[in-house]
Formats: sequence, C-alpha cells, structure tokens
Amino acid sequence: MRTVTRCCVFVLATFGLAACGGVSELTKSNVANSETAVLQAQQTVGNSENGALELQRAKDQLATAKNAVAAGDEKVAGQSADQARLDAELAVAKSQSGAARRAADELTASIKALRDETQRSISQPR
Repeated sequence: MRTVTRCCVFVLATFGLAACGGVSELTKSNVANSETAVLQAQQTVGNSENGALELQRAKDQLATAKNAVAAGDEKVAGQSADQARLDAELAVAKSQSGAARRAADELTASIKALRDETQRSISQPR
C-alpha cells in the first residue's frame, strides 16, 4: 500500500510540475512562426487599406499569444498563434486581391480609351 501511495504522489507531482512548467517548445515555435507571418504580412500590406483590419487582428492575436506564453497558458497561446497566422494570411490575400483589382481596373480603362480612340479615328472623314 505504501508503494502505491508513493507512486500516486509521484504521478500527481509529475503532472503538477508539467502543468506549471510553462508552454511546450512546439507552441513557442508556433508563436514564433506566427510572428514571422505577421511581419511578412506587414511588409506585403504596407499602407494599403486592403487587409489592414485583418493585419491589426493578427497583431492583436500575436500579442495575446505572447502574453499567454509568458503566463504559461498553452491552450490560449496555441490558439492565438494559429489565429494570428490565419489573420496574417488573410491580410496578405486581401492586399493582393486589392492590387489585382486595381490593375484590372486600370487595364479596363486603357482598353476603353483605345476603343474610344479607334472609334474616333474610324468615324473621322479622310
């Protein structure tokens, strides 16, 4: 009985220390990867309005993840890091979509101008 009691105490102590031990290296790595994604999104989005809201959400989630790591909250750190990375990816996608939309609008305007010019040159008497 005494051995069983010691074994139980050892197991409980081990779990207790693991819970107090902080955040796993995998989660820390996940937070670091999310930070990289946010920094890359910042460079891509720049001063563009497209993706700015998502970029801010990514920054906020990254801050939450870092605070959770400092507090030793594995679950919140992991979830916030994942959300930060996803928001950063969405910010990049929206920024690139906006840039593509502007390029398409410029191309459409150029085509219209060429058509108008062609119509004028055809309709002018020689």
